[in-house]
Amino acid sequence: MFGIIQPLTSRLTLSNFDFSQWRQVSILHRLMSPFRRWRAGSWLLAWGDGIVWVIAALTIALAPYVSTFMIGYLLIMVTGFWLLLTVSDRAEGWLTPLHLAVVAYWGAMILATVFSPVKGAALEGLRTLSVNIFFFIALARILRVKELRSALILVYSLTALVVSIYGIRQWIFGADALATWVDPESNMAGVTRAYSYLKNPNLLAGYLMPAVSFGSMAILVWPKWLPKLLALVMTVTSGACLVLTLSRGGWLGLLAMGFVMMVLLVFWQGPKLPPFWQRWSLPLLLGGSLAFVVAAVLFVPPVRDRVMSIFAMRGDSSNNFRLNVYEAVFDMIQARPIVGIGPGNDAFNLIYPLYQRPNYTALSAYSIYFETLVEGGVIAFAAFLWMLVLSFQQGWVQLVRLRQTLDAGGLWLIAALGAIAGLLVQGAFDTVWYRPQISTLWWMLLAIVASFYVDARQKTTLKALPSGDVVEEA
Repeated sequence: MFGIIQPLTSRLTLSNFDFSQWRQVSILHRLMSPFRRWRAGSWLLAWGDGIVWVIAALTIALAPYVSTFMIGYLLIMVTGFWLLLTVSDRAEGWLTPLHLAVVAYWGAMILATVFSPVKGAALEGLRTLSVNIFFFIALARILRVKELRSALILVYSLTALVVSIYGIRQWIFGADALATWVDPESNMAGVTRAYSYLKNPNLLAGYLMPAVSFGSMAILVWPKWLPKLLALVMTVTSGACLVLTLSRGGWLGLLAMGFVMMVLLVFWQGPKLPPFWQRWSLPLLLGGSLAFVVAAVLFVPPVRDRVMSIFAMRGDSSNNFRLNVYEAVFDMIQARPIVGIGPGNDAFNLIYPLYQRPNYTALSAYSIYFETLVEGGVIAFAAFLWMLVLSFQQGWVQLVRLRQTLDAGGLWLIAALGAIAGLLVQGAFDTVWYRPQISTLWWMLLAIVASFYVDARQKTTLKALPSGDVVEEA
């Protein structure tokens, strides 16, 4: 039985595939040689990776403050420069199993667009998805350089710190709700929910989740006390602001992120710990965390009211709204189960009114999983699940490798995997994942995971080297 499962698993995760082999048989690769000669004499493209990093950093730094149009323009610039770099370089080392899963997901959405009943709207959604995917591919390329990876994480973390400070200020001094975010008949009516520059507390919670994970790991990665203090301030501030959003999905995501990071961190530190802590550190951490959560629910009234509203089902207006939207969404899935209606909010907004319950308008399916099924059907959903499986599988494989060499970059990988898990949990109940402020972070997290990839040829080289003589960019 295991003899059958193991080869199937290896094929699913592409664990034994040598991606360098495609260059030996690729006609397209040989056709690119004139562009490579052109690049050799180009002063601008000599700094190509740095230029892409600058544009990507601007995208991350400006995302909370600028319009969707501006974010899209910056993503198109990243796409254009990546294309120039890709057609003119030697194409070595950039392709990973995760890339193939992302391309499969992209292909499924292209198929959904072709068969969409609202092709114009679906084409607009496909355009948005495409620039995000190119953003992932570009970042996965340049973030192989650890200095660029660390610098981009710093840019995001400092931006999130500013966003968090403003959100906490709103909670202290009050801010007008821009929508009915709390059941007006509950004990929470009139309570301020922080939304900062993002104008939505659920969106803000998703935006800050990676900031908490990266900040907590920066405490361990950054070598001096002053940077460590900054990392502590970023972690506490981002975490506090996330809690003050009162986003139930954000809270659940924060718990999931913390659980994943604690498990991976105990694994990472395992060889350094005494035998007692090797055995009991994880149970004690999880038990202490659970006790803290239970105490918060029991003794902090706002937390208790917000948590209990999760179990109120239709007794809570927000729950009731989502349940009515889900009923319409299930009808949409049943109507077009194979290829869906096509990607994007525009396509959803044209089709959803045909199925919606009276007085329950919605801009999305309020779940990234249902949204994927609606937009791309079971084909896109299968590709999406494959992408998630490969994200965690590749992350784990590279974490094991980095642990052997005590590469501190492994801590950034732990942060990225934890944030991915947190956003996936929050995304089960909301679709803030589709807002550009979150989608750019989502694809950045996947790119960080992909940037640590070592292909089959490199693995063979590393095994042949003497112990400690590891040669790699990451």
